[in-house]
Amino acid sequence: MGATMQAAPSEPLVRPGFVRTMAAYNAEMNGRLYAAAARLSDAERRRDRGAFWGSLHCTFCHLLWGDRMWMSRFAGWAKLACGITESGALVAGFDELMGERFAADAAISAWAQGVSDEWLAADLVWFSAALGREVQKPRGLLVVHFFNHQTHHRGQAHALITAAGERTGDTDLFIVV
Repeated sequence: MGATMQAAPSEPLVRPGFVRTMAAYNAEMNGRLYAAAARLSDAERRRDRGAFWGSLHCTFCHLLWGDRMWMSRFAGWAKLACGITESGALVAGFDELMGERFAADAAISAWAQGVSDEWLAADLVWFSAALGREVQKPRGLLVVHFFNHQTHHRGQAHALITAAGERTGDTDLFIVV
């Protein structure tokens, strides 16, 4: 544990097709999760069930926050004023949160259409508040992290929805897209 893995510099980690596939999967799964969440009461969506972000609502807010932060780096979206610790309270109302989620997913999908091998191969330099320093990493690696972060927290959201008695349907990538 604690070992650092690095891809060989000459090997592309991901290709544009991966980015487009994951953007489509992201949008579809968010649609399924939000549809299931909409069948729950607001109290159930806000109930702290012991997940990392507590409630389903806070988990959804953190996911949207993370997507916006990465897209501010990838595509010039407006940077959010709040930090990670406040991300669970990004949007107060569920209807507004759902609207912002679907708008973000459409914009992520549109961005994915323009991603090229050259763009993925270049490095991104940014200041990481989480690390407290400037970081430089290949965009391809960061895009993998971006989609992995979504999948990780959507898995938590799926568990919260299931615990509340709702179903989302299949979640496996090869079935969904």
